[in-house]
Formats: sequence, structure tokens, C-alpha cells
Amino acid sequence: MPFATLSPQLLGGRLSLDFVNATPSNAELSWELLIHFLESTSVVSVERGAQLLNLPQSDPQAAEALLLKARRLGSALRKVFAAMLRKQRMAGEWIEPVNEILRITEGHDELVSQEGVCKIEFVAREGGLDWLLAAVARSGAETIAEGPRARLRLCANPHCGLLFYDNSRTRRRRWCSMAVCGNRSKVAAFARKRAATRNTP
Repeated sequence: MPFATLSPQLLGGRLSLDFVNATPSNAELSWELLIHFLESTSVVSVERGAQLLNLPQSDPQAAEALLLKARRLGSALRKVFAAMLRKQRMAGEWIEPVNEILRITEGHDELVSQEGVCKIEFVAREGGLDWLLAAVARSGAETIAEGPRARLRLCANPHCGLLFYDNSRTRRRRWCSMAVCGNRSKVAAFARKRAATRNTP
């Protein structure tokens, strides 16, 4: 289900979980999918995203370098989150891609006014492109730092595989989305129950 279309399902509750859910694990992350994810999560504006889409033509080395870092970051976060779910130890090499982005992307948040509307944007200290991944790395670092207290969950639908952060009051959320996997499960359970009562003599 992740990134089957160009509309990522942002159900994770944290940017790093949405990144892992939206980036393919068994296929190469493309430049277009990366930029679309950054637009969908408001890391970059639509206008900035349109400019970035042309980067592979204007500066292929810069685009390839960032794409490689994004792939490494996604792979590392996927491994760390899987270990956290299984309550296993994390390997140091899984943490390094997160730290690599955090080290390079020093900067600050700043209010920017556009057409009378203010929004907060991250302003990088350096001019490179690594800052595009800074928010994802920061989100991942915050989740990892929570350790066993992290309310990281895997959707109970065995065909789904999406991760989410359980912000529910009861801490018993089971589905990535009640509207998607939760409803499917309820419909399937109802159908099984109905079939069982029909077959009972």
C-alpha cells in the first residue's frame, strides 16, 4: 500500500513514521516521490517542490546525493522502528544516518509571511539540500529517544504494514486508520459472524 499512488497516506502521527510508511522498502525511492512527500507534509511549499522537481536536470549530482541520503534515512528508520516494536537492540549503524542529517542541518525556525498569512519555516544555516530531510530526522530522533515509552505501533491488519504513533487516550489503538483498516476488519468480522450463524443448525 505505501506510495502506490502519488498521494501518501499520512496516518503515522509523526513525520518520521509517515516517511517510513510512504517510502518504498523494496524499491528505490524516486526523486519525484521524495519531493511529493515533502510537499504533502508541508516541509516544502508547492512552488519550492516544483523547483526541486527540475533539480535532477539542472544539478544531477546534488539531487542524487540527497536522494541517497533520503534512502539511507528511510532504511535506517525502518530498521530502528522494527527493532523498537520487537523490543530488540538497535545497531549503531542504523542510528548514524539520522545523526548525519542532524549534524549537517543546523538552523532555526522562522516566521515567514506570505500574502498576509504567517507560517513557520525552517531556515538552514548552510545552503545545501540536506535540510530537506532535517524535520524527518528530528522526528525520528525524538521517537527513538523515547525508547520503551514510545507508543509506536504496527497496524493490526496483517496486509497493511503501516506504522503509527498511538496518541489515543487509552493507548489501545490497533489500526493505522479506523476509516481504512479498522472498518475493513469490522466488516470482515461481521461477515464471518453472519456466515457462522447461517451455518449453525
